[in-house]
Order: sequence, then C-alpha cells, then structure tokens
Amino acid sequence: MTRPFYKIAARDRIGAEFAAIATRAGEAIMAVYHTDFLTRMKADETPVTLADQHAEDIIVPALQALLPGIAVISEESCDVAPPAPVADGPFVLVDPLDGTREFIARNGEFTVNIALIDGGAPVAGCVYAPAVGELYFSGGRAWSAGQRPGSTFDPARAGPIEARQAPLRGAIALASRSHRDPATDAFLASVPHLQVESVGSSLKFCRIAAGRADLYARFGPTMEWDVAAGHAILQAAGGSVSTPDGAPFNYGKFASGLRNGPFIARGRSAPT
Repeated sequence: MTRPFYKIAARDRIGAEFAAIATRAGEAIMAVYHTDFLTRMKADETPVTLADQHAEDIIVPALQALLPGIAVISEESCDVAPPAPVADGPFVLVDPLDGTREFIARNGEFTVNIALIDGGAPVAGCVYAPAVGELYFSGGRAWSAGQRPGSTFDPARAGPIEARQAPLRGAIALASRSHRDPATDAFLASVPHLQVESVGSSLKFCRIAAGRADLYARFGPTMEWDVAAGHAILQAAGGSVSTPDGAPFNYGKFASGLRNGPFIARGRSAPT
C-alpha cells in the first residue's frame, strides 16, 4: 500500500515535528529534574519517576494529533498493558525518558526518544537530551541543533550531520554507562586499537551520527523504544545498525514483547 506521507520529502518534516514535541516533553522533564523527586521500581526492576509519566502525557496525545490513526507505543503505557500487535502499516515507538538511571544520578545523559517505524524499519526519529541541550532528528537526512528547555524549537537553526569512517587506529567505541554485560565487554576487547568511552541513553547513536564516535555494541537486553530513534538518526547520517552477524535490525517484534536481541551500531562504511 502506498503511503505518500512517508516519502523522503515528508520524513524530514515528520522528524522536525517529533523534535518540537520532544522539546516540550524535555521542558516537563527538567521541571521534575530540579526537584527532590521520588523513584519507584517497576515490575521489571527498572526505575521510573514522575518525569517519565509527565513526558508521556505530553508526547502521546501530540503524536496522535500529528499522525491520526497511527498506533503509538510508549514505554510507560506498555508497563500497564502489553502493546497490541500492529498487523500492517506504520507505528510510532516512544521512550519518554530513556536513561532513567542517568536522570536519577543527575549526570544529564538522558533523552526523549520518538521514532516512526514503517515496514519494520525506522524512517524518522528524534532524540532530545534536555539537560545537555542536544537535539537530533532525522527523516531523509540527519540534523542536530542546540536546544535548551524552554526555548522555542526552530528547525531552521539545525544543521546536517554525517557519520564518519572509523580511523584505522584510535576508533572510539561508546558503551552503556549503566548497563554493561560480559558479552559486550568481550566483543569490545576483541576489536584492536579501540578507545572505549561510557555514555548514557540514546546519545550513543547520536554521537556516532555526528561523527564523534565510531561504534556502539550492545549484547545485553534492550527494548525497541530504547533503540529505534537513535537508529533512525544514525541511518540517516550514513551509519548502520545490524545484528552481530550483519543482518538487518528490524522492529515490530510483538511476539517477543518488543524485546531486542544484540546489535552493533557503526558509522559510515569505507567505500568499496
């Protein structure tokens, strides 16, 4: 079925609309960040705060107005009830506050993630890190902008970004700050001349997309909403996300509760 709304020219517009929504959510998140907020543990033993819920309360209705009839699947809603499978057509994945542990630690490395999925692949996305003022969005291309909470989002102030080819020596790998696992560490140790840095949330994808790093491997568990927005941005910047054996990394795994397997995100490949 043809969906003119999702042709490449429209994807940049969708990415910019996602960015405007994420900016509003980021302002609400930061209002909580500057208080003595409480934390509770969800059934899966992951933390959640009032900021997660406030962000979702802004994002979901805004997406439903922007993309009427398109399913919106958000982390906090899925904590209440499993997501209904989308049999055909596009859907939106939302993590209203990715990196809640970083939010609790007050290190600034947390993000708002929004991604449009079509045909099992991310076609537009936004990642906003309000505490550090970094905003990334994508459609046909990838863009970044400085964006502080409370300021008006203007897509005209954004500039295009591109992933780089990894240098022969001194390539930079980014690893999770709060979720390291032995399999990921073993993979990183197997790559020669690699400098490993720790970064929280979906900022890892965005730093690679902006040409500031080269590799992000994750063998531990993640959910689709953790990865899709960063994948969309990195892909539009010329990078890639794949399974460890090089197969496409797809979305819409409803049978497994939208749980991901291992993946490797890379910058631009060398020309052949």
